[in-house]
Amino acid sequence: MRTVEWQNGRIRIIDQTRLPHQLKFIYLNSVSGLIKAIKQLKVRGAPAIGVAAAFGCVLGANDLKAAARQLIASRPTAVNIRWAVERMLRAAKKGEGRRSLLREARKIAEEDVTANRLIGSNGEKLVRDGMNILTVCNTGALAAVDYGTALGVVRAAHAAGKKVHVYVAETRPRLQGAKLTTWELKRLKIPFTLITDNMIGHFMQKRMIQLVLVGADRIARNGDTANKIGTYGAAVLARTHGIPFYVAAPVSSIDLSIATGRQIVIEERDPAEVTDIGRERIAPAGIRAANPAFDVTPAKYITGIITEKKIYAPAKVKSLWH
Repeated sequence: MRTVEWQNGRIRIIDQTRLPHQLKFIYLNSVSGLIKAIKQLKVRGAPAIGVAAAFGCVLGANDLKAAARQLIASRPTAVNIRWAVERMLRAAKKGEGRRSLLREARKIAEEDVTANRLIGSNGEKLVRDGMNILTVCNTGALAAVDYGTALGVVRAAHAAGKKVHVYVAETRPRLQGAKLTTWELKRLKIPFTLITDNMIGHFMQKRMIQLVLVGADRIARNGDTANKIGTYGAAVLARTHGIPFYVAAPVSSIDLSIATGRQIVIEERDPAEVTDIGRERIAPAGIRAANPAFDVTPAKYITGIITEKKIYAPAKVKSLWH
């Protein structure tokens, strides 16, 4: 079951805003419809929205440059959209119209599945039998085309027969951990415990977490990493308690055009996501709320970056194309 794929001339995605209570597929046949779905987080996760954008270029083939601009602007932090769209633009220059674009988009989708499985295989070696692993946000199949990045490492360890247990941080304000990661782990029959974000330090202090695995929306040349808000705090706590902290991401999430994380644009989302939970208002009316969707973890807090190629020290990711 793929998070995003091309079916009968349309993009089919899992509507992740309906999970965990309802598994619903929706079909998109326009660039504007796809952009709306991306902004509303119906499809989310850096690898997944990169592939969705590639298919979006097929839908926008008649005015590809305009479609490309709109897609790249839809979510500014994750570099995978820009990476995929630029690849589609290169394919358009040497291809034969819409058919060649669809062929390239399908290739990007298949490469994502392969990359995720290799990330899992490479990262599984870090997991010891009996480990308790902390995750932040959702980094499973729902964040990619299939299998997952950081959660893919957990899957690979589980498949290898290792007994693992996952502490799932709920990930306020959109609760992707509570809604999505628990849904995936339950289906996979991998043991887990849901915790609130402000419980992370407590469980680390009690020595109940031995490894942290997170994803990435953009990795700078020096290894600084942007990921879901709350990741930086988890990294600082992990360093304080001597717990290894690994980022798992495909090479497409590495942005060699920026030197450090200070250059990463952080998406600001609707403050209502903070003042409301679902349809229920939890804060007084008329107050100010901030809602940065991501934060940046400096490379010094990251033990290693797990890619489909191998595990890199943060400072070494820039050597990928050297």
